[in-house]
Amino acid sequence: MLNQKLVNFITEARKRGFSDTQIKNALIKNNWPDNTVEGAFNFLQPKYKIKNQVCVFLSDEILKVLEKRSKKNMLTIHEQIEDILRRSCIRKSTSISQEKIDDFLVSVFSRSPKGRKGK
Repeated sequence: MLNQKLVNFITEARKRGFSDTQIKNALIKNNWPDNTVEGAFNFLQPKYKIKNQVCVFLSDEILKVLEKRSKKNMLTIHEQIEDILRRSCIRKSTSISQEKIDDFLVSVFSRSPKGRKGK
């Protein structure tokens, strides 16, 4: 039998940033049966496997910047990182006529090899 209060507790603890190990240890320390705790965690497992999962370790400085940006954009940190990666992977091909004049001038006078004109 699934304990809905336990599932709600685990969900809330995850939202607050606690790892699954920390949550399990706290529940077992407070006399919750192992099989009940495992059952709740299994219930919360996604029904599909995430094939494209990436683990990234961030410095505190970068994390603060991401938190600030995600709050500004009304996203979670996970969604913000996903958005940044998605945007960096999308290449928009624009012709010179579609570029802004400033962008075109920057590309012409740029020090990068693609912006320089040959002599």
